[in-house]
Amino acid sequence: MNSVSFSQDKPQASKAQIAITFDLEMSRMYPTRDVMEWDYQKGNLNEPTKQYALEAAKIAQQRGEVIHFFCVGRVLEQPNIDWLKQIAAMGHPVGNHTYDHVNVWSTKPEQTQFRFQRSPWLIRGRSTAEIIHENIRITTLAMKQRAGIEADGFRTPGGSSAALNGREDIQQMLLDEGFAWVSSKYPPHKSSKFGTQPKEEVFASIVSALQQAQPYVYPTGLIEIPMSPISDVGAFRTSGWKLPHFLKSVRQCVEWAIENRGVFDFLCHPSIMYVEDPKFETVKLICDVVKQAGDKAEIVGLSSIAEQVRKATPQDTTQ
Repeated sequence: MNSVSFSQDKPQASKAQIAITFDLEMSRMYPTRDVMEWDYQKGNLNEPTKQYALEAAKIAQQRGEVIHFFCVGRVLEQPNIDWLKQIAAMGHPVGNHTYDHVNVWSTKPEQTQFRFQRSPWLIRGRSTAEIIHENIRITTLAMKQRAGIEADGFRTPGGSSAALNGREDIQQMLLDEGFAWVSSKYPPHKSSKFGTQPKEEVFASIVSALQQAQPYVYPTGLIEIPMSPISDVGAFRTSGWKLPHFLKSVRQCVEWAIENRGVFDFLCHPSIMYVEDPKFETVKLICDVVKQAGDKAEIVGLSSIAEQVRKATPQDTTQ
């Protein structure tokens, strides 16, 4: 059975739902372009990354809004996680982002993570499915035991234009682990040559891609909440944009969601944003645009979006 489109098969929503999401992980080429070691140490957050995440959480809270964080499990091995506990105590949801930032679409064990290519003994004798399943399971456990946080949803490390369509095995794995929704899809769009000013056709392509970034339900009943373009990785690391270009694109996307009463799931990484947007202009912009929209839009966590999808989906389509 085909998946059900949220945007086409339900009455139009009463207001747009905007999510601000932060993936708590280190990013290659940051804080300088020559840094590549983070591929092997995704959860070894440096102090600027942790402080940026915490300050963004405070800014959102002061404005009466939430940020949905996704935590790589190895973060919880660090000596001090008070900053993460503070974020959760403010009421910001924190989801599961796997323990080692594994690729859930991998077909071979060694493809799951750079760390396992360097240290293959860590996954000796395990199948690809076993590695992925364990990475998800122990992150939920670590979040609860170390931080007292119940994992609020699951986001795949990386995204795919195919999402989890046709991967009922992964869908069922997530359902078995207690997740009602996943954020795995990232729709394709045009990009600009690195270091050049993006043309209007690039901005238009990003806005157009939002139509493919609306939530839907898989045949298994798992809800997909796509990541919306353009991410900070795509804008800054891949295309070398300047902050004004990023802010322009984000504004256009938020305004599209408000006009169409759709969903916009903004994706970024504190490990990139503390370098590219040290004054939190993007978070403030999203909050301001949504506030100006009045009762036409709201900023929510992804579970609120999933709940709206669930209510709008005929029950017999998820059987």
